[in-house]
Amino acid sequence: MLSDLVHNDILLVSIATWIIIQVLKVIIILVQEKRVAWNYFVTAGGMPSSHSATVCALCTSIAITSGLGSVYFSIAFVLAVIVMYDAAGVRQSVGQQSVIINRIVKTHKLEIDQTLREFIGHTHLQVLVGALLGILISWTAFTLIV
Repeated sequence: MLSDLVHNDILLVSIATWIIIQVLKVIIILVQEKRVAWNYFVTAGGMPSSHSATVCALCTSIAITSGLGSVYFSIAFVLAVIVMYDAAGVRQSVGQQSVIINRIVKTHKLEIDQTLREFIGHTHLQVLVGALLGILISWTAFTLIV
């Protein structure tokens, strides 16, 4: 059973994509802000979207191995669309609402235990770049490595 997981190329490429994108986020912050932000390795949000990259790598891997007409591709494609919609739509809105609520709390000096996390979702560009990188990483892995 463990052997099946270790040799599951689709799963490994998807996990590798997530790791690559999270490391890329840390590098982008290092270049932009001249600081090492290790929390970006495990934090959602930012450029590029690791959620989008991971589900697009999964979708692309399945398309390559099982074909565009497979039921597996259909499931992965629907999942990818939902995840990307959520990242750029729902979670982005939650982040914007958190900014407003935190300002209200600060302005009115309300006693709240913690501020709301504002860095949650993604812009459409972050989702698009993540999706394209996920496709590229998966295609490269299955073309050159696997």
